Amino acid sequence: MTEFQKIRRAIANALDDEKNTLVDRIVDWTVIALILISSIEVFLSTFPAVNEKLGGVLNFIDIFTTVIFTIEVTLRIWLAGDINPKYKGFKGRLKYCFSFYGFLDIIATYPFYLGFFFPIPYSAFKVLRIARLLRIFRYMTSFKLLKAAFMSKKAELAVSLQFLCIITLILSFVLFFVENKVQPDVYKNGWKAVLWAFNQYIKDPGGLAYTPPISMIGKLIAVAIGILKIAIFAVPAGLIGSGFLQAVNAEKEKENLKNISDKLHQAFERTPDVYTGFFLSPMSLPFGNIQASQGLAEADIFKAVDIAEDFRVVNLAITRPIDTITPDKLAIEHFVLNRPYGCFINRGSKVTIVAPTSSMDPAIGYYAYYLAKIGGFNLVSRELGVSRPYRSFYNQTYKGDVPGLNEFMGDINSLTSENGTWVITLLPSSGNKEPEFPTSIHLAYGGAKGDETFNGSDLLVKDVQLAEKLFSEIESSMDDSFGLKTDRQRYHDTTSPDLFMRKLDNTQNINAFVLRISWSAFLWNARKIQMAKELADVINRNIGNPDHVISPELKEKAIGFADYSD
Repeated sequence: MTEFQKIRRAIANALDDEKNTLVDRIVDWTVIALILISSIEVFLSTFPAVNEKLGGVLNFIDIFTTVIFTIEVTLRIWLAGDINPKYKGFKGRLKYCFSFYGFLDIIATYPFYLGFFFPIPYSAFKVLRIARLLRIFRYMTSFKLLKAAFMSKKAELAVSLQFLCIITLILSFVLFFVENKVQPDVYKNGWKAVLWAFNQYIKDPGGLAYTPPISMIGKLIAVAIGILKIAIFAVPAGLIGSGFLQAVNAEKEKENLKNISDKLHQAFERTPDVYTGFFLSPMSLPFGNIQASQGLAEADIFKAVDIAEDFRVVNLAITRPIDTITPDKLAIEHFVLNRPYGCFINRGSKVTIVAPTSSMDPAIGYYAYYLAKIGGFNLVSRELGVSRPYRSFYNQTYKGDVPGLNEFMGDINSLTSENGTWVITLLPSSGNKEPEFPTSIHLAYGGAKGDETFNGSDLLVKDVQLAEKLFSEIESSMDDSFGLKTDRQRYHDTTSPDLFMRKLDNTQNINAFVLRISWSAFLWNARKIQMAKELADVINRNIGNPDHVISPELKEKAIGFADYSD
């Protein structure tokens, strides 16, 4: 991550409504203070005597706060996608500008500058400036709770309002028919009756419908409307009160779950790997380990996973070969999440590691992360996605939009725009409905299953000579160091036109291949990270950066992935 990216992330975190650090809270209180100062300045400027004595000071405050808010609002629009993924890209920023707070920010700030170009009275801008007070709602927990209460009861509120309106309309029509007979000059049409009935709810402040009924039935209808007047306020008030209580309880539950989530994060403390000395986050943690180390109940663990987007529950039993009967073994995985689909890291390398099945296949996203981290490679890993119906990012045979797919492909395209770059797709094998193969490492270059040559048509690699050299070195290295056998396209086919590598913009000028590793080698093997280091070294010597220096962060003790700079 570059210094510019670090600064951008820090600013986005400071502007985010979810506050986690002291700096974030200081930014909030500074903005609130400036809003109040700006509003007081507008109020004081309405007094001629004060304006005459302190006009210069008030004018300075006005200009100063406007400039600060202009910078803040501009940063919010620029970083809208970093603050909330739904505002990514130009269209996303435009969407943010028309959101409630986005639009409020704009009309309370930018119109000030129109005065430099158009003869608009300055007082008009003062009116808009008061709108800044509404921005305080963004930082008020009470307002958030009230909003949550309305949202939780909006269906009930809508039904009660519809019911009351329909009953009032019916009574209005009855009122017209009975009053038209005794007051034909007053109740000339149904509109008069409807206007009178609905005005009773607000006590007719403008005197628009001062036409009380005089017939007995009309007076009874007036009594009924009076009862409805009570209901029209009592029912919504009761619903909102109930919703507010639920929101308060939900907020307490959210705080409790956050504490549980924090404990879950603490469970993923990095520990030293015996063979490399690297401090690594656990690949996964069985439920029993978390319960013992953090004192959490199984139900609490499931709740924490639900609210913490960077965790998931996996069943490690599926990593065993199809002919092996293994009982279910539930565990928790922790992963990096910075994109709508999962993880994207640009280290400026010629090599990009892509893990398109991390959301489904246990441990593969973790292994891809550390392979890329150790080797200094770029990383694109799909960590999010529903399991049913599953829409593969690897072999895209379906139709229609899939959440995160456009961003996934766009990020890979951004890393492969230069000719000669390499895409290594990391996938698991020998498990999850596959048999146990004699070889543990499988490389495929776009050829047919069983074709162990580079003679196939439409291969994914363009530099065949370099690919041959890389394969030979991986084969010998894995065998000599770990006793793991390697094959080339012996068991897996990669001729499908639906493979994501064939859909990239610069596919004719880049090199790509699929690297499948058996789960027994990268999940159940104690030397798995040593193997990742060896693979990274081989890749760097042949197609990456031979002078790459391993990040010193791998020698630091911390929690999970939180303290890594990239």
